[in-house]
Amino acid sequence: MKELETNSEATGSPFRGRGGLRLKVCGMTDLQQMHQLGTMGVEFAGMIFYHKSPRFVLKHLNGEMVKRAKLKVYKVGVFVNASYDEILNHVENFGLDMVQLHGDETPRFCEQVSNYIQTIKAFRIGEDENIPWKVKDYYESCDMYLFDTLGAGYGGTGKKFNWEMLKEVAINKPYFLSGGIEPTDAAAIKAFASEEAAKNLFALDVNSKFEVSPGVKDMGMVRKFVEEVKK
Repeated sequence: MKELETNSEATGSPFRGRGGLRLKVCGMTDLQQMHQLGTMGVEFAGMIFYHKSPRFVLKHLNGEMVKRAKLKVYKVGVFVNASYDEILNHVENFGLDMVQLHGDETPRFCEQVSNYIQTIKAFRIGEDENIPWKVKDYYESCDMYLFDTLGAGYGGTGKKFNWEMLKEVAINKPYFLSGGIEPTDAAAIKAFASEEAAKNLFALDVNSKFEVSPGVKDMGMVRKFVEEVKK
């Protein structure tokens, strides 16, 4: 697995955060809003490279625009069953700092990607899912996990993930908590973060509940949430 080599203007280590819980805002399609995230104290901005997503970044931005922008956030590229060459091409063109694999990628494929760039493997979790069994083959193959709610398709569903499930298992790797997180969840998330089950909680991942339309965030809502989870 590869050490983080940043292509952004973000300062400090993303592994320490900027006070309080770390935050990733995903589904970004607007460069100005990505600049704003950095000034708010958000650590990660996610861009979706899945053509079926309503937040497909290539409909709005190109690599040159993003790479030359002096963003103060770490750039995460989200891919669904993309080829190795496609991922590496976008990593180089967009100056990505991390990759998130959100499809049916095998442990071997994840390991191949993680040898090149820091890699997050996303898992879509159902109510009766055996989480340790689902992630066990990926422990040596990626740098972090992300837990999202199981849905009919790939990518985020906007449905609430049942965090209580994580209290019953040992997650021995840093992970992102996703799945329908909304502005009113700040207090509940902070309470969960104080528990033993959250000792490896690396960051929160938010998206659709903070939007005015797909890919366009309500930045006032984002700012308020950042202030609440980081105080």
